[in-house]
Amino acid sequence: MHINDFDYELPKELIAQTPAKERDKSRLMVVHRQDGAIEHKHFYDILDYLKPTDCLVLNNSKVLPARLFGVKEGTGAKVEFLLIKRIEGDLWETMVKPGKRMKIGDVVSFSDEKLFRAHLKDYGEDGTRIVEFEYEGIFMERLEELGQMPLPPYIERGNNNQDKERYQTVYCKEEGSVAAPTAGLHFTKELLEEAVRRGIKVVYVTLHVGIGTFRPVKVENIEEHHMHFEEYEISKEAADSINQTIKAGGRIVSVGTTSTRTLESAAAWDEESGRWLVAPGHGSTGIFIYPGYEFKIIKALITNFHLPKSTLLMLISALYNREDILRVYKIAVDEKYRFFSYGDAMYIE
Repeated sequence: MHINDFDYELPKELIAQTPAKERDKSRLMVVHRQDGAIEHKHFYDILDYLKPTDCLVLNNSKVLPARLFGVKEGTGAKVEFLLIKRIEGDLWETMVKPGKRMKIGDVVSFSDEKLFRAHLKDYGEDGTRIVEFEYEGIFMERLEELGQMPLPPYIERGNNNQDKERYQTVYCKEEGSVAAPTAGLHFTKELLEEAVRRGIKVVYVTLHVGIGTFRPVKVENIEEHHMHFEEYEISKEAADSINQTIKAGGRIVSVGTTSTRTLESAAAWDEESGRWLVAPGHGSTGIFIYPGYEFKIIKALITNFHLPKSTLLMLISALYNREDILRVYKIAVDEKYRFFSYGDAMYIE
């Protein structure tokens, strides 16, 4: 399939620059795959489309304040870091701007008192750098104090205090992502509590969203694209709840493409039940889902509106189909839905 098969026209003014005033007051497009019908709702209506037999699966990864601004010691040149992932201890893989000027042995300071510094140790893949941090106190406390949320590049403004709260889900727990699992941003604690009261299972898995989420597909034939690997974790308790739902004939409703990739990566055929079930444990996934893929676990998806030519758009085109997804997106543009991370939501059932 050609990359241009996943393109669409999007007016720039529809790219959300700020979140909705209240999480669950964002708009919700409900897409019924069976007959192609579309409803226009608000996110607080989502529970009307879920059943007590459903299991709602959310990604509880927490976004690191992974963007750091410092100066190169000796020259005073301004440097920007984006932490990608911890390798071990205080050693991290990072993106550095301007990267070409930064050499092994250079030191960058992120505070006037030099209480938080980075030593460049090696070159990584795709232009990244391997750095070792030197700091006083506790690393995460220094990072919370000096780091900013890694907002996507299409949000054309600086960070503000609101972003540290709103670019996180209300249920985030496990630190490690450099981008938010944005479909979950619409949920409030009250909405999740109401889901439980209605008998809907609410289950959490963890997938740490990597820098690959920002990287465009650069090949014309999408089948030649390679995803970056991301770490995931599914507890035995979570797997048991998901598998009980599947065995009982209920639906697995995935919140976001990251939860979807986690569940599909952990799918394992169970001879006894004759079904695909989810295996618990820790893993690393580079799964690339595009049209032609047969979903093994999920039956419905809550997601945001994704970038043209993106792997996320390809994933939802595998769940529905490419032509209908592009039709739905055309309607979303005509109805002036807000797009991307801080934008509105879609429910595909």
